[in-house]
Amino acid sequence: MDLDEPDDGALLRAHRAGDAQAFGRLYDRHDRACFHFIRRLLGAAHADAAEDLHQETWIAVARNAASFDAARSAFPPWLYTIARNKVWDHFRRQKVAVLSSAQEDAAMMVPDPGQSPLEQVQSRELAQEIITAVEALPLEQRGVFILFAQSGLSLEEIAQVTGATFETVKSRLRYARAKLRDALAGERSAHV
Repeated sequence: MDLDEPDDGALLRAHRAGDAQAFGRLYDRHDRACFHFIRRLLGAAHADAAEDLHQETWIAVARNAASFDAARSAFPPWLYTIARNKVWDHFRRQKVAVLSSAQEDAAMMVPDPGQSPLEQVQSRELAQEIITAVEALPLEQRGVFILFAQSGLSLEEIAQVTGATFETVKSRLRYARAKLRDALAGERSAHV
């Protein structure tokens, strides 16, 4: 980030003070990562809800800007907490206990133009296997894994987002990695 660029907390304070552009800058900074987090947490079975939940998340950020405390948390964990709660609320409304894996995510994968057709097929198949394996994780493990691997949050920040203890987050990540390793063990030898 540019040294002249205000940090997230300053942008939220400016938004609260009436600066209409401040919220737009904050949104532009975190929009894409937030959407991808929501989309991955929902899984393919509920992908159609991603846009709405993404929008609800940012509305909640705008409405609750005064509750953000930079001394307690950085902005990304606060944002992901709101997004995670929106996804959990969606699952409760839908009475979702177990989420199915994605099939249409394969269409979103863009092959490397330098690959041969066989390598492209294998790459898409491997990507689909990874997506399927991640989406097959129990919801709490999936959430921790996505926050760590995709969103780049630390274990401490993930604990803030999820409301779990540091040790619980560490365990969920360890179990998620082990399940992914087991699920992808056959794929690794087939594609290497």
